[in-house]
Amino acid sequence: MKSFSGASRLLAAFALAVLMSACGGGSSQIDPFHPTRIISFGDETSAITATGQKYTVNGLDATTKLQACQVNPNWVQILATAFELVFPQCNPDHIALPQGLMYATSGAKVDDLATQIDRHLAVSNFSSKDLVTILIGTNDVLELYKQYPGQSEDSLITQAKQLGIAVADQVNRVANQNGRVIVSTLPDLGYTPYALKEQSTKFDIDRAKLLSDLSNAFNVAMRLELINDGRMIGLVLLDESVQTAAKFPTAFSLTNVTDPACLTTVSPVNCNENTLVVNATGTTWLWATDTLLSAIGQSRLGSLAQTRAQNNPF
Repeated sequence: MKSFSGASRLLAAFALAVLMSACGGGSSQIDPFHPTRIISFGDETSAITATGQKYTVNGLDATTKLQACQVNPNWVQILATAFELVFPQCNPDHIALPQGLMYATSGAKVDDLATQIDRHLAVSNFSSKDLVTILIGTNDVLELYKQYPGQSEDSLITQAKQLGIAVADQVNRVANQNGRVIVSTLPDLGYTPYALKEQSTKFDIDRAKLLSDLSNAFNVAMRLELINDGRMIGLVLLDESVQTAAKFPTAFSLTNVTDPACLTTVSPVNCNENTLVVNATGTTWLWATDTLLSAIGQSRLGSLAQTRAQNNPF
């Protein structure tokens, strides 16, 4: 029996590859993710009220000069728009069946996340075509911080870690029930106007650092607990985004990263481009209030979430 030469073997292998390709063998292209619903859980950073208001610098209609829910969208609206989905709380085009579900509410804390998810499961399951957003924990970390010095730094950091784990457990719960989750870390609260005010009025310790340490403890614990199979969950790093914007504001066309844009006499949900401090705008100042992102901050978070959702192999 004659043996194949190296060239013959190479030719045979090539012919086999062509044959397999013709028969449908080999690798197949991953289909792009096209969700049919978007479901948002969390606190005021994600919330849209029944009248379309967000907890940021709300935008105004160019013609009427009245507040318009589609102007200055928050991050979950930006993410929804990327997949041609809308929330019923902001449906200016009057789409007959808007496929967005809003469970995020102002003031929500980590303990409320399980309740929000329970509310959804009482009426509907999750599916592989559900894009689920989760961002929560800021109110808890601020509450922990205010317990200092009554509680030690070590004790507060331990509690922050436990809260991060609790959020990850709920994210994993949704993922295990077939939802496709985009979860965001908390912003680094040590870079907020609130932290800078605390730093300038209290001199016992580095107050901004304590807020950063608590935020980091929460975020790291959450990240370590998340299911890490590269498919079920997409992670957005809001903490790193805030840090970068605060350190290099001009790279993001920001003119102020230390002060709140909204007047303190106006509630966050009613803040808009007509209720800002002198020289402030929602598109050049990072913060709307002492702890809430402005329109540009929301836009940056929405862009990060969109990139993650479109590139994650859901």
